Amino acid sequence: MFIYGKTATNAIAVMSYLAAEEPNRVGSAVIAKARNLSPVLTAKLLTQLASAGFLAGQPGPGGGYRLIKKAQDIRLIDIVALFEQIDNSSRCPFGAGWCGNAAPCPLHDTITRMTEKNHRFLEQTRLSVFRTKAEIPKPPKSRLNPSAGKTSRRATPRRSGNSST
Repeated sequence: MFIYGKTATNAIAVMSYLAAEEPNRVGSAVIAKARNLSPVLTAKLLTQLASAGFLAGQPGPGGGYRLIKKAQDIRLIDIVALFEQIDNSSRCPFGAGWCGNAAPCPLHDTITRMTEKNHRFLEQTRLSVFRTKAEIPKPPKSRLNPSAGKTSRRATPRRSGNSST
């Protein structure tokens, strides 16, 4: 589990798709469907990522978005930093101002180690890990209607053993 929010997670999902398709342009609807994201959210993230200098967009037929920088030059922390505070301040469960002002809370050392490990992971991991298309799993099939495809069996009324013939 990573210690960052849903917006940063979705931005990485969008960028990972573009990294796998590098250097091709891809439309926002294609990315949204492939990553199971809302088209509106995907378009908003693409706009923010383009404004930050990660992407170039081209409107119209044959248009879409593509990475400006090479995938190997983009660290996950670069993406997360657009949407999250990435300082290593403590996330103390006792509330702001507890740790560092008196004795640390019982979870301080564990939380600090986890946060530091996550930060190192984000700094060391490059978007190029998503370049191999064969390693990217297909999204799971929708399970909105779990009974779809099942045949229903109608119960046949039982006749009582006392028939009057």
